[in-house]
Amino acid sequence: MDKIAVFPGSFDPFTIGHESIVRRAFSLFDTIIVAIGKNTEKDGLFPLSLRMEWIQEVFHGDKQVKVDSYHGLTVDYCKKVNAAYLLRGLRTAADFEYERAIAQINKTLSKEIETVFLLSNPEYSSVTSSIVKEIMKHGGDAKPFLPNSNALKTFKIV
Repeated sequence: MDKIAVFPGSFDPFTIGHESIVRRAFSLFDTIIVAIGKNTEKDGLFPLSLRMEWIQEVFHGDKQVKVDSYHGLTVDYCKKVNAAYLLRGLRTAADFEYERAIAQINKTLSKEIETVFLLSNPEYSSVTSSIVKEIMKHGGDAKPFLPNSNALKTFKIV
């Protein structure tokens, strides 16, 4: 049986930190689904279709990675795609506390799904989608924080 992991998030935008977590998980899972979920707490700056396109471009040629979107509970999506694992990245202690609470709730909702945490590389620990989004909104150069995706790098906020 394939080891399938879901890497959920809003990915608005997808950063070098996100890319690093996915690439480092290649040795752990047969398939990693980067799943863009609707976060009721956040308004997206970038349309879903563009976020999906950007992530697909980042992993072009990497057959282990699939890109999808979903609404509803992440554990329900995992069941739908037969994923036994949730992949999450941790940058800080605050991330750990937040992610631990979610992982424990998810475990209560679905005992068969395990959450796997990877610590971010130190050089990416300050990179967040929110900060990158603010840089982009104000016309700053966000390229150092974005994966090698020509579509995302050339996108202009109007």
